[in-house]
Amino acid sequence: MAAASGIISFSSASFFTPTTPQPKTHCLLKHTKDNDHLPTSSSFTTLSSLRISKPTTTFGVTSTTRVHVPPRRLSCSASASSSSTLPSALLFDCDGVLVDTEKDGHRISFNQTFQERNLGVTWDVDLYGELLKIGGGKERMTAYFNKTGWPANAPAGEQERKDFVASLHKQKTELFMALIEKKLLPLRPGVAKIIDQAFSQGVQVAVCSTSNEKAVSAIVSFLLGPERAEKIKIFAGDVVPRKKPDPAIYLLAASTLGIEPSRCVVVEDSAIGLAAAKAAGMTCIVTKSGYTEDEDFLNADAVFDSIGDPPEERFDLAFCGSLLEKQYVS
Repeated sequence: MAAASGIISFSSASFFTPTTPQPKTHCLLKHTKDNDHLPTSSSFTTLSSLRISKPTTTFGVTSTTRVHVPPRRLSCSASASSSSTLPSALLFDCDGVLVDTEKDGHRISFNQTFQERNLGVTWDVDLYGELLKIGGGKERMTAYFNKTGWPANAPAGEQERKDFVASLHKQKTELFMALIEKKLLPLRPGVAKIIDQAFSQGVQVAVCSTSNEKAVSAIVSFLLGPERAEKIKIFAGDVVPRKKPDPAIYLLAASTLGIEPSRCVVVEDSAIGLAAAKAAGMTCIVTKSGYTEDEDFLNADAVFDSIGDPPEERFDLAFCGSLLEKQYVS
């Protein structure tokens, strides 16, 4: 099993004196690109800068700007050797984690829906990347229309607009499911492998997503297969009133599965997903996807470009257990 990148933890308060409480900030040491195919404890590089976040707002969603601090040489090692400790559950986000669905799946389906409904709206790749900072498709459309103006054929009343957006989202979901049923979007590397490892070790598996439950179920069933699907619990869509970055969906998963949040390892691909997992008190591994490559993951317990299949495996179930034993090494 390949070794993984390590985490050094220290407070951003050492760089400035805040007037209000500041969030804890962690520095992540990533392995060099030359060793991307097989990260080892000798392949760490120095951190180029510490990023301190300052909130800003786009489409009603808080994002960050960065303050760069001169680089400081740090050294660490991390081992992913077999661990006697295993998580009680692996909790996966869906879009971007199981399948890289956003650009060529959900975005295409949104645009086809807008076209069929004569709304005069098209979401290009860059715009959709900004809208992904909002959890949930209905919430995404509502924020966009509130910002840019509602289509001429949209109703005026608040409840009528909610119903209008819900009808758009239902149509979009049907188009998206057709793509999944045709298996036009493949699983990301390593997903099936680590789920099978979890099943073989008695570790529970669930998918926790802001996407529509039917769309998530279709991905799990068609791409992971019915035998795996019947063992995987799905928490998705409007099953909770507040979506990521709120921790509600992860807390619901832990409660339903009957396990402590601290015994869960979450696999996410976005900053809002990471925030939700950490707010729930869970360990979180980030596997970056196309739209999240440049997001800040300073609070993640580990960051990779994928889970990976041998011979390009990035991590496995044993590594997840090692994070529960000791998250930070120096």
